Amino acid sequence: MRGGAQAHLMRAADGHFYVVKFQNNPQHVRVLANELLATRLAERLNLPVPRPEVIEVGEWLVRHTPELTIELAGQSIPCRPGLQFGSRFVVDPLEGQVFDYLPESMLDRVRNLDAFAGMLALDKWTCNANGRQAAFWRKGHERKYTAAFIDQGYCFNAGEWGFPDGPLRGVFARNAVYAGICGWESFAPWLERIEQMEESALGACAEEVPPEWYGGDWEALEKLMTALLARRARVRELITGFRNSSRQPFPNWRD
Repeated sequence: MRGGAQAHLMRAADGHFYVVKFQNNPQHVRVLANELLATRLAERLNLPVPRPEVIEVGEWLVRHTPELTIELAGQSIPCRPGLQFGSRFVVDPLEGQVFDYLPESMLDRVRNLDAFAGMLALDKWTCNANGRQAAFWRKGHERKYTAAFIDQGYCFNAGEWGFPDGPLRGVFARNAVYAGICGWESFAPWLERIEQMEESALGACAEEVPPEWYGGDWEALEKLMTALLARRARVRELITGFRNSSRQPFPNWRD
């Protein structure tokens, strides 16, 4: 698969295809923790994200699959066996089509374009240091596409686990997906869920993360969750920073 983490498309024991990121990916082992944490949070906000799973890849499979390698500094290194992060492929390759780009003239065929507002709120909350990535998929001969938000690895500033906020961080490359935003009511359902999310919900998400994905440093993970809890009250401020930025992303905003 494309991308800095050099993920692999694999069929798991449940019969589904998953985009699998390995512990020894070139970015950081913590991107696996970030993927699981941020995707679980997105699910709690009712955002369209692929189902996350902890995927066990055994040593035998790595040893007998030459393609399971990571390219690093000009060398091919075998993927590390053990527990990996898997993001279910948005649609079975035999049943539908997936695109990571649609021209603006086709965005009116995306049935859930309003969800970009909710994902912006999540990305600002979690300080996604990367641009927002989305996949557009449809089954068979469907005319409409569905957007699914993928690649949460750079939330919490990737392996740094900090929150260096910036107005243009965590946003989609094109303003057209935000054209329908006309005020705070466009963010309402997602902002309410963020601002009302309880500490126990964050703790439940953290407990799912395998310790090897953060070096067994539970104190660091707990500190991250504490910071995230405090940031619930800052999401509106961070969205306002993007709104007032040079991008001018919300042309139809009405006070």
